[in-house]
Amino acid sequence: MNLKQIEKDVQQITLELLNAANLKPYEAVVIGGSTSEIAGKFLGSNTNIEVARVIIKKIVEILKDNNIYPVIQSCEHINRALVVEEEYAIKHNLEQVNVVPIESAGGGFATAAMEILDNPVVVEHVGVQAGIDIGDVFIGMHIKGVGVVVRSDIKKIGEANLSMIRTRKKLIGGDRSKHF
Repeated sequence: MNLKQIEKDVQQITLELLNAANLKPYEAVVIGGSTSEIAGKFLGSNTNIEVARVIIKKIVEILKDNNIYPVIQSCEHINRALVVEEEYAIKHNLEQVNVVPIESAGGGFATAAMEILDNPVVVEHVGVQAGIDIGDVFIGMHIKGVGVVVRSDIKKIGEANLSMIRTRKKLIGGDRSKHF
């Protein structure tokens, strides 16, 4: 596995998502992923914390540089709970839960996020404006509004499928309504 290539690809897709999503300062991006899938293994079978650290560190760096909050999804063993900055949780009145993600219950991404974020806490639910899914880990439950696929020339990170999403406002009012 080429960590430099993974880091380069992650940088590119993160910038592409930010460009497509046109987020406002202090909105958020959910990041979900499987280091097992990145390595070409079955989901949850081969967590690689080194890979997780490279990916989460790069994404968090880019998001912070753009005043966007990172929201990192854990694995299903802790109900896909999310690691966020405490400031984000307070600002959005999110209920914190009592769990510490570890590699065997939380996964590599959430475990790395606990190390990398400035003041990490864990919450159960959010509704964010965009997301990156590396390895088909189903981040959609954390997206608010109407999801719109964001395409990239990069289709995989390592061996894992890549999908990205942004949101748009709901169109209401029918055919006679005017939308912008």
